[in-house]
Amino acid sequence: MKKKKMHIAAIVAAFLIVAGILYAADHIDAPTVTNQSTDITDLYVFRAQDPNNLVFVANSQGLASPGNTASLKFDANTLFEFNIDKDGDNVEDLVIQCKYDAASNKIQVYGPVVPSMVGTRSKLEGNMSAEVGVTPYGGSAIIGTGSTGIKVFAGPRDDPFFFDFNKYKEILAGMATGFANPGTDTFAGTNVLSLVVEVPKSLIGASGNINVWLEAKKKI
Repeated sequence: MKKKKMHIAAIVAAFLIVAGILYAADHIDAPTVTNQSTDITDLYVFRAQDPNNLVFVANSQGLASPGNTASLKFDANTLFEFNIDKDGDNVEDLVIQCKYDAASNKIQVYGPVVPSMVGTRSKLEGNMSAEVGVTPYGGSAIIGTGSTGIKVFAGPRDDPFFFDFNKYKEILAGMATGFANPGTDTFAGTNVLSLVVEVPKSLIGASGNINVWLEAKKKI
């Protein structure tokens, strides 16, 4: 099964993980993005509460109001893929793949695994390592745990990204010289669909820094 990489400016970003939390954000998408299921808003990667684990977060379908959040759905034809570069050559050495199964209403996780294909095309790699039912809007979080210690969550969440977009536009237009303190969160009260995968570091196998980027790929 082959999938095509979505060409979306600014969503495929690589970050060096040293400590703390690192993220990429893209809430105001390019006009080429017409399929909401592939509309990535944020990538987060950070150390888990358990220091032996890393957490990978893919948020999508942003700017959802509380009134329409319940209607947000994952797409069975969309594959979310965390790409992990361990040696600094900007080519994925491992992938973590998240696929939605509509029949069971579950997210299935594959990897971390060495991919047989790199770049713009992918296929599901190896065996499923964990799965979880999608948490409904307003419901208690459902956490799935795989045999290798991988944990996964999937469902709507309040958008954690804080940004004063209106002030940003004023700065670009020369109407302001900086952000207000305190700032105003343009995305307050809006929700996203979130995929959260917690992975033991031993499954990554890197001894130093890693680069991570996220892709949403459509089945072809």
